[in-house]
Amino acid sequence: MTTRFILSLGLVLGCAAPGMAAPQVAADIAPVHALVARVMAGVGAPALIVPPGASPHGHALRPSEAAALDRADVVFWIGEGLTPWLEDPIETLAGDAHVIELLGAGGSSVLAFREGLSFAANADDDHGHDDHAAEKGHDDHAHDDHAHDGADPHAWLDPANARAWLGVIAGELAERDPDNATLYAANATEAAAEIKALEADIAARLAAVRDVPYLVYHDAYQYFEARFGLVPTGALALGDAADPGPARIAALRDLARAEGIACVFTEPQFNSARVAAVFGDTARHGVLDPLGSRHAPGAALYPALIEDMAAALAECLGGR
Repeated sequence: MTTRFILSLGLVLGCAAPGMAAPQVAADIAPVHALVARVMAGVGAPALIVPPGASPHGHALRPSEAAALDRADVVFWIGEGLTPWLEDPIETLAGDAHVIELLGAGGSSVLAFREGLSFAANADDDHGHDDHAAEKGHDDHAHDDHAHDGADPHAWLDPANARAWLGVIAGELAERDPDNATLYAANATEAAAEIKALEADIAARLAAVRDVPYLVYHDAYQYFEARFGLVPTGALALGDAADPGPARIAALRDLARAEGIACVFTEPQFNSARVAAVFGDTARHGVLDPLGSRHAPGAALYPALIEDMAAALAECLGGR
């Protein structure tokens, strides 16, 4: 987390006017919750539905989380493509709330899932940014049973999307709480500037490793990779919740040797020992955490998880 972010957040909190009332707000995952918390700083705090360490792709609501949905005036979520199980609880528990699906909202960029053993085959496909993908076929976004088709929902890993969503969040909150509209807008503007500065820092940090090939456990990072010009070679697992089979692992091990893969990245919830056993000394091993699960939920989580991603990539790809 940058010192600039801490100082500016403290100023926002410190200048809050007494007696301000906020709408009841819920957010699906910790990165979205962090953005909402940043916009609401000095007014109130949102509730988090998917707790740290839980998978967004499948989670049984706790009573406190169900209650947060039930009392929500506003719900922010990525969409059913990330949390298909959450659609019914939102409809039944938060039926009177205003629900904002962030995937594709407010001019943000949406990418299609990549296919195949190697991502290189997707480079020539029309999988670029599509600001209207969410409008073309909402049903195509769902990946029940974690099918790898339609729009990739991991869009928060592009900091430019986060900046766009800050404006969406501020606008939605202002409609329901006009007395605090000025503060919401100021928070969003300041947070967007902080993230923009963080992007520049990360771009400089990753410049030396932009051409270094690597593998990831599952294909969740292309928004970050596209933003910073990285060159992943492929993913071990086809879907977010599917373990790779022996044939795929063998093929990727051969690919790693053939293409000089520098690093294989797992995630905190996956068994890194298995990756180490499969790839051995063929490649270094790193960990990427797309949800920032080691950080406490709150406004500071989003920049912290983006910085963690950059640090892990720079360290492993750089051979440190």
